[in-house]
Amino acid sequence: MVNPDKQQNFKKLQALLNELPWYVEEYINHKLRKLSTASLFNYCHDYKIFFNWMITEQLWTGSIKDIPLERLEQMTVLEVEGFLNFLHYELNNKELTVNRKLSALKSLFNYLQNIAETPDLQPYINRNVMAKIEFNEVKETMETRANKMEGKILLGDEYEQFRLFVARDYGELNKDNKKIFNFYQLNKERDTAIISLILGSGLRLSELIGLDLDDIDFSKYCARVIRKGNKEQFVFFSQIAMDDLQEYLAVRTAKYQVDKNNKALFVAAPMGPKGKSRRLTARSVEKLVEKYAAAFGKPALSVHKLRHSFATRYHAEINDVPKLRRQLGHSSIQTTMIYTHIRNDDLKIAVDKMDMPKEQ
Repeated sequence: MVNPDKQQNFKKLQALLNELPWYVEEYINHKLRKLSTASLFNYCHDYKIFFNWMITEQLWTGSIKDIPLERLEQMTVLEVEGFLNFLHYELNNKELTVNRKLSALKSLFNYLQNIAETPDLQPYINRNVMAKIEFNEVKETMETRANKMEGKILLGDEYEQFRLFVARDYGELNKDNKKIFNFYQLNKERDTAIISLILGSGLRLSELIGLDLDDIDFSKYCARVIRKGNKEQFVFFSQIAMDDLQEYLAVRTAKYQVDKNNKALFVAAPMGPKGKSRRLTARSVEKLVEKYAAAFGKPALSVHKLRHSFATRYHAEINDVPKLRRQLGHSSIQTTMIYTHIRNDDLKIAVDKMDMPKEQ
Protein backbone atom coordinates (compact mmCIF):
# COMPACT_ATOMS: atom_id res chain seq x y z
CA MET A 1 0.00 0.00 0.00
CA VAL A 2 1.43 3.34 -1.08
CA ASN A 3 0.54 6.71 0.37
CA PRO A 4 2.07 9.44 -1.82
CA ASP A 5 0.77 12.18 0.48
CA LYS A 6 2.63 10.62 3.39
CA GLN A 7 5.89 10.65 1.44
CA GLN A 8 5.33 14.25 0.36
CA ASN A 9 4.51 15.32 3.92
CA PHE A 10 7.74 13.68 5.15
CA LYS A 11 9.79 15.70 2.63
CA LYS A 12 8.03 18.91 3.65
CA LEU A 13 8.64 18.06 7.31
CA GLN A 14 12.37 17.54 6.73
CA ALA A 15 12.64 20.83 4.85
CA LEU A 16 10.96 22.72 7.69
CA LEU A 17 13.13 21.01 10.31
CA ASN A 18 16.21 22.44 8.59
CA GLU A 19 15.03 25.90 9.70
CA LEU A 20 14.53 24.95 13.36
CA PRO A 21 16.85 24.25 16.34
CA TRP A 22 18.44 20.81 16.68
CA TYR A 23 16.36 19.85 19.71
CA VAL A 24 13.13 20.28 17.72
CA GLU A 25 14.36 17.73 15.18
CA GLU A 26 15.23 15.36 18.00
CA TYR A 27 11.75 15.79 19.47
CA ILE A 28 10.10 15.21 16.07
CA ASN A 29 12.12 12.01 15.55
CA HIS A 30 10.93 10.89 18.97
CA LYS A 31 7.31 11.42 17.84
CA LEU A 32 7.58 9.98 14.30
CA ARG A 33 6.37 6.53 15.31
CA LYS A 34 3.33 7.91 17.13
CA LEU A 35 2.03 10.82 15.06
CA SER A 36 1.45 11.35 11.34
CA THR A 37 3.92 13.40 9.32
CA ALA A 38 1.09 15.86 8.57
CA SER A 39 0.51 16.43 12.30
CA LEU A 40 4.23 16.82 12.98
CA PHE A 41 4.53 19.30 10.12
CA ASN A 42 1.80 21.38 11.78
CA TYR A 43 3.73 21.19 15.08
CA CYS A 44 6.86 22.49 13.36
CA HIS A 45 4.91 25.27 11.69
CA ASP A 46 3.67 26.32 15.15
CA TYR A 47 7.21 26.23 16.53
CA LYS A 48 8.42 28.43 13.68
CA ILE A 49 5.73 31.00 14.51
CA PHE A 50 6.80 30.91 18.17
CA PHE A 51 10.53 31.26 17.47
CA ASN A 52 9.95 34.04 14.93
CA TRP A 53 7.88 35.87 17.54
CA MET A 54 10.75 35.53 20.02
CA ILE A 55 13.11 37.20 17.54
CA THR A 56 10.61 39.94 16.65
CA GLU A 57 10.15 40.71 20.36
CA GLN A 58 13.95 40.71 20.78
CA LEU A 59 13.81 37.85 23.24
CA TRP A 60 16.63 36.37 21.18
CA THR A 61 19.06 38.08 18.83
CA GLY A 62 20.23 35.72 16.13
CA SER A 63 18.75 33.03 13.93
CA ILE A 64 16.00 30.61 14.84
CA LYS A 65 18.37 27.64 14.53
CA ASP A 66 20.63 29.10 17.19
CA ILE A 67 18.03 29.61 19.93
CA PRO A 68 19.55 27.64 22.83
CA LEU A 69 17.88 25.45 25.39
CA GLU A 70 18.96 27.90 28.08
CA ARG A 71 16.74 30.61 26.59
CA LEU A 72 13.71 28.32 26.66
CA GLU A 73 14.48 27.46 30.28
CA GLN A 74 14.50 31.17 31.12
CA MET A 75 11.15 31.96 29.46
CA THR A 76 8.76 33.73 31.84
CA VAL A 77 5.03 33.29 32.19
CA LEU A 78 4.52 36.90 31.04
CA GLU A 79 6.51 36.23 27.88
CA VAL A 80 4.48 33.16 27.00
CA GLU A 81 1.23 35.01 27.75
CA GLY A 82 2.46 37.72 25.39
CA PHE A 83 2.88 35.11 22.64
CA LEU A 84 -0.63 33.75 23.22
CA ASN A 85 -2.04 37.29 23.08
CA PHE A 86 -0.13 37.80 19.82
CA LEU A 87 -1.82 34.70 18.38
CA HIS A 88 -5.26 35.82 19.48
CA TYR A 89 -5.21 39.56 18.83
CA GLU A 90 -2.73 39.98 15.98
CA LEU A 91 -3.06 36.70 14.07
CA ASN A 92 -6.79 36.48 14.90
CA ASN A 93 -6.49 32.86 16.01
CA LYS A 94 -9.60 31.46 17.67
CA GLU A 95 -9.44 29.94 21.15
CA LEU A 96 -9.27 26.39 19.77
CA THR A 97 -6.38 27.33 17.47
CA VAL A 98 -4.48 29.02 20.30
CA ASN A 99 -5.03 25.91 22.43
CA ARG A 100 -3.68 23.70 19.66
CA LYS A 101 -0.51 25.77 19.31
CA LEU A 102 -0.07 25.88 23.07
CA SER A 103 -0.49 22.11 23.16
CA ALA A 104 2.31 21.73 20.62
CA LEU A 105 4.59 23.89 22.77
CA LYS A 106 3.64 22.04 25.95
CA SER A 107 4.52 18.75 24.29
CA LEU A 108 7.95 20.02 23.16
CA PHE A 109 8.81 21.52 26.56
CA ASN A 110 7.65 18.35 28.34
CA TYR A 111 9.98 16.31 26.14
CA LEU A 112 12.89 18.64 26.93
CA GLN A 113 12.25 18.44 30.67
CA ASN A 114 11.02 14.91 31.28
CA ILE A 115 12.14 12.66 28.42
CA ALA A 116 15.31 13.91 26.70
CA GLU A 117 18.60 13.25 28.49
CA THR A 118 22.14 14.58 28.19
CA PRO A 119 25.07 12.11 28.12
CA ASP A 120 25.33 12.42 31.91
CA LEU A 121 21.60 11.59 32.25
CA GLN A 122 20.42 15.11 33.05
CA PRO A 123 17.28 16.68 31.55
CA TYR A 124 17.72 19.16 28.71
CA ILE A 125 15.90 21.82 30.75
CA ASN A 126 15.15 21.90 34.48
CA ARG A 127 12.44 24.55 34.40
CA ASN A 128 9.36 24.19 32.18
CA VAL A 129 7.39 27.44 31.89
CA MET A 130 4.75 25.84 29.66
CA ALA A 131 3.63 23.66 32.57
CA LYS A 132 2.41 26.86 34.25
CA ILE A 133 0.29 28.02 31.30
CA GLU A 134 -3.38 27.09 31.19
CA PHE A 135 -5.39 26.44 28.06
CA ASN A 136 -8.09 28.87 26.97
CA GLU A 137 -11.53 27.92 28.21
CA VAL A 138 -13.59 26.93 25.18
CA LYS A 139 -17.26 27.48 25.90
CA GLU A 140 -18.60 25.77 22.80
CA THR A 141 -20.33 22.55 23.87
CA MET A 142 -20.34 19.29 21.95
CA GLU A 143 -24.02 19.85 21.18
CA THR A 144 -23.22 23.28 19.72
CA ARG A 145 -20.56 21.74 17.50
CA ALA A 146 -23.00 19.07 16.40
CA ASN A 147 -25.67 21.64 15.56
CA LYS A 148 -23.17 23.58 13.45
CA MET A 149 -22.24 20.40 11.64
CA GLU A 150 -25.87 19.51 10.85
CA GLY A 151 -26.22 22.16 8.17
CA LYS A 152 -23.02 21.08 6.43
CA ILE A 153 -23.53 17.33 6.04
CA LEU A 154 -25.92 15.05 4.19
CA LEU A 155 -29.02 13.98 6.08
CA GLY A 156 -31.97 11.75 5.26
CA ASP A 157 -32.72 11.38 1.56
CA GLU A 158 -29.73 13.58 0.67
CA TYR A 159 -27.37 10.59 0.91
CA GLU A 160 -28.88 8.83 -2.10
CA GLN A 161 -29.73 12.09 -3.84
CA PHE A 162 -26.10 13.18 -3.79
CA ARG A 163 -24.86 9.79 -4.93
CA LEU A 164 -27.32 9.79 -7.83
CA PHE A 165 -26.37 13.36 -8.66
CA VAL A 166 -22.75 12.28 -9.10
CA ALA A 167 -23.71 9.09 -10.95
CA ARG A 168 -26.23 10.63 -13.36
CA ASP A 169 -27.72 14.08 -12.75
CA TYR A 170 -24.49 16.10 -13.01
CA GLY A 171 -24.16 14.92 -16.59
CA GLU A 172 -27.74 15.91 -17.40
CA LEU A 173 -27.15 19.30 -15.84
CA ASN A 174 -24.11 19.92 -18.07
CA LYS A 175 -25.07 18.09 -21.26
CA ASP A 176 -24.93 21.30 -23.31
CA ASN A 177 -21.34 22.03 -22.26
CA LYS A 178 -19.31 19.61 -24.35
CA LYS A 179 -16.05 20.01 -22.46
CA ILE A 180 -17.59 19.52 -19.01
CA PHE A 181 -19.87 16.74 -20.21
CA ASN A 182 -17.06 14.74 -21.87
CA PHE A 183 -14.84 15.06 -18.79
CA TYR A 184 -17.75 13.88 -16.66
CA GLN A 185 -18.43 10.92 -18.95
CA LEU A 186 -14.81 9.85 -18.60
CA ASN A 187 -14.81 9.97 -14.80
CA LYS A 188 -18.39 9.33 -13.67
CA GLU A 189 -17.89 5.70 -12.60
CA ARG A 190 -14.71 6.55 -10.72
CA ASP A 191 -16.18 9.62 -9.07
CA THR A 192 -19.36 7.76 -8.09
CA ALA A 193 -17.27 4.98 -6.56
CA ILE A 194 -15.26 7.50 -4.55
CA ILE A 195 -18.34 9.29 -3.19
CA SER A 196 -20.10 5.99 -2.52
CA LEU A 197 -17.11 4.49 -0.72
CA ILE A 198 -16.74 7.46 1.63
CA LEU A 199 -20.48 7.56 2.33
CA GLY A 200 -20.50 3.78 2.82
CA SER A 201 -17.45 3.48 5.07
CA GLY A 202 -16.38 6.84 6.54
CA LEU A 203 -12.80 6.49 5.25
CA ARG A 204 -10.44 9.41 5.67
CA LEU A 205 -9.10 11.09 2.54
CA SER A 206 -5.57 9.79 3.13
CA GLU A 207 -6.92 6.26 3.59
CA LEU A 208 -8.99 6.48 0.41
CA ILE A 209 -6.21 7.62 -1.92
CA GLY A 210 -3.76 5.12 -0.41
CA LEU A 211 -5.89 2.13 -1.39
CA ASP A 212 -4.48 -0.43 -3.82
CA LEU A 213 -6.47 -2.99 -5.78
CA ASP A 214 -5.40 -5.84 -3.53
CA ASP A 215 -6.52 -3.94 -0.43
CA ILE A 216 -10.16 -4.65 -1.32
CA ASP A 217 -11.70 -7.87 -0.02
CA PHE A 218 -14.62 -8.44 -2.40
CA SER A 219 -16.01 -11.36 -0.42
CA LYS A 220 -16.07 -9.61 2.96
CA TYR A 221 -16.90 -6.08 1.75
CA CYS A 222 -13.94 -4.49 3.49
CA ALA A 223 -10.77 -2.58 2.70
CA ARG A 224 -7.33 -2.78 4.31
CA VAL A 225 -6.19 0.70 5.32
CA ILE A 226 -3.37 2.25 7.32
CA ARG A 227 -4.92 4.46 9.96
CA LYS A 228 -3.38 7.20 12.06
CA GLY A 229 -0.43 5.91 14.03
CA ASN A 230 0.43 3.50 11.18
CA LYS A 231 -2.13 0.98 12.42
CA GLU A 232 -3.45 -1.50 9.88
CA GLN A 233 -7.19 -2.10 9.98
CA PHE A 234 -9.88 -3.69 7.84
CA VAL A 235 -12.76 -1.28 7.35
CA PHE A 236 -16.13 -2.51 6.18
CA PHE A 237 -18.21 -0.73 3.55
CA SER A 238 -21.76 -0.98 2.24
CA GLN A 239 -23.28 -3.05 -0.54
CA ILE A 240 -24.02 0.03 -2.61
CA ALA A 241 -20.37 1.10 -2.32
CA MET A 242 -19.31 -2.34 -3.53
CA ASP A 243 -21.68 -2.14 -6.51
CA ASP A 244 -20.35 1.28 -7.52
CA LEU A 245 -16.77 0.14 -6.99
CA GLN A 246 -17.23 -2.85 -9.28
CA GLU A 247 -18.80 -0.67 -11.98
CA TYR A 248 -15.70 1.54 -11.82
CA LEU A 249 -13.30 -1.40 -11.91
CA ALA A 250 -15.04 -2.75 -15.00
CA VAL A 251 -13.94 0.37 -16.94
CA ARG A 252 -10.77 1.33 -15.02
CA THR A 253 -8.22 -0.28 -17.35
CA ALA A 254 -9.81 0.82 -20.63
CA LYS A 255 -10.76 4.38 -19.63
CA TYR A 256 -7.52 5.27 -17.88
CA GLN A 257 -5.09 3.21 -19.95
CA VAL A 258 -3.78 1.69 -16.76
CA ASP A 259 -0.47 -0.11 -16.87
CA LYS A 260 -0.61 -3.57 -15.31
CA ASN A 261 2.01 -2.51 -12.77
CA ASN A 262 -0.17 0.33 -11.47
CA LYS A 263 -1.91 -1.12 -8.41
CA ALA A 264 -3.55 2.12 -7.26
CA LEU A 265 -7.30 1.70 -6.83
CA PHE A 266 -8.25 5.22 -7.89
CA VAL A 267 -6.31 6.66 -10.82
CA ALA A 268 -6.29 9.78 -12.97
CA ALA A 269 -6.27 9.84 -16.75
CA PRO A 270 -2.81 9.98 -18.37
CA MET A 271 -1.57 13.41 -19.43
CA GLY A 272 0.32 14.12 -22.66
CA PRO A 273 1.02 11.81 -25.61
CA LYS A 274 3.29 9.52 -23.57
CA GLY A 275 1.66 10.06 -20.21
CA LYS A 276 0.86 7.24 -17.82
CA SER A 277 -2.13 6.94 -15.56
CA ARG A 278 -1.24 7.79 -12.00
CA ARG A 279 -2.66 7.48 -8.52
CA LEU A 280 -5.32 10.09 -7.82
CA THR A 281 -4.02 12.75 -5.42
CA ALA A 282 -5.71 14.04 -2.28
CA ARG A 283 -6.21 17.46 -3.84
CA SER A 284 -7.86 15.93 -6.91
CA VAL A 285 -10.38 14.13 -4.71
CA GLU A 286 -11.03 17.33 -2.74
CA LYS A 287 -11.63 19.26 -5.96
CA LEU A 288 -14.03 16.71 -7.43
CA VAL A 289 -16.06 16.65 -4.20
CA GLU A 290 -16.12 20.46 -4.18
CA LYS A 291 -17.28 20.49 -7.81
CA TYR A 292 -20.19 18.12 -7.25
CA ALA A 293 -21.11 19.68 -3.90
CA ALA A 294 -21.39 23.18 -5.39
CA ALA A 295 -23.51 21.94 -8.30
CA PHE A 296 -25.68 19.93 -5.89
CA GLY A 297 -26.41 23.06 -3.86
CA LYS A 298 -24.43 22.17 -0.72
CA PRO A 299 -21.10 23.96 -1.24
CA ALA A 300 -20.06 23.38 2.38
CA LEU A 301 -19.73 19.65 1.65
CA SER A 302 -16.17 18.37 1.69
CA VAL A 303 -14.49 14.98 1.90
CA HIS A 304 -14.43 15.30 5.68
CA LYS A 305 -18.10 16.32 5.76
CA LEU A 306 -18.94 13.18 3.76
CA ARG A 307 -17.14 11.20 6.48
CA HIS A 308 -19.25 13.06 9.06
CA SER A 309 -22.35 12.21 7.00
CA PHE A 310 -21.49 8.51 7.14
CA ALA A 311 -20.89 8.66 10.90
CA THR A 312 -24.19 10.45 11.52
CA ARG A 313 -26.14 7.88 9.56
CA TYR A 314 -24.29 4.98 11.16
CA HIS A 315 -25.08 6.23 14.64
CA ALA A 316 -28.74 6.84 13.80
CA GLU A 317 -29.15 3.33 12.38
CA ILE A 318 -26.94 1.22 14.62
CA ASN A 319 -26.49 3.35 17.77
CA ASP A 320 -23.26 1.66 18.83
CA VAL A 321 -20.61 4.24 19.68
CA PRO A 322 -17.73 1.75 20.28
CA LYS A 323 -18.33 0.14 16.87
CA LEU A 324 -18.54 3.56 15.23
CA ARG A 325 -15.32 4.59 16.92
CA ARG A 326 -13.56 1.55 15.45
CA GLN A 327 -15.09 2.12 12.01
CA LEU A 328 -13.86 5.73 11.95
CA GLY A 329 -10.47 4.92 13.48
CA HIS A 330 -10.83 7.44 16.33
CA SER A 331 -8.19 7.12 19.06
CA SER A 332 -10.55 8.67 21.62
CA ILE A 333 -14.20 7.80 22.10
CA GLN A 334 -14.84 11.45 23.01
CA THR A 335 -14.24 12.35 19.36
CA THR A 336 -16.93 9.88 18.33
CA MET A 337 -19.45 11.12 20.90
CA ILE A 338 -20.25 14.25 18.87
CA TYR A 339 -22.44 12.14 16.57
CA THR A 340 -24.72 11.27 19.48
CA HIS A 341 -25.73 14.96 19.58
CA ILE A 342 -26.84 15.24 15.95
CA ARG A 343 -30.58 14.90 15.57
CA ASN A 344 -31.60 13.01 12.45
CA ASP A 345 -34.96 11.33 12.98
CA ASP A 346 -35.78 10.66 9.32
CA LEU A 347 -33.18 7.93 8.84
CA LYS A 348 -35.26 5.06 10.25
CA ILE A 349 -36.43 3.90 6.84
CA ALA A 350 -32.99 2.85 5.57
CA VAL A 351 -32.81 -0.71 4.23
CA ASP A 352 -30.32 -3.21 5.67
CA LYS A 353 -28.84 -0.71 8.11
CA MET A 354 -26.25 1.21 6.08
CA ASP A 355 -27.27 0.12 2.57
CA MET A 356 -29.02 2.67 0.39
CA PRO A 357 -31.56 1.51 -2.20
CA LYS A 358 -29.99 0.87 -5.58
CA GLU A 359 -31.20 2.91 -8.54
CA GLN A 360 -33.54 0.86 -10.71
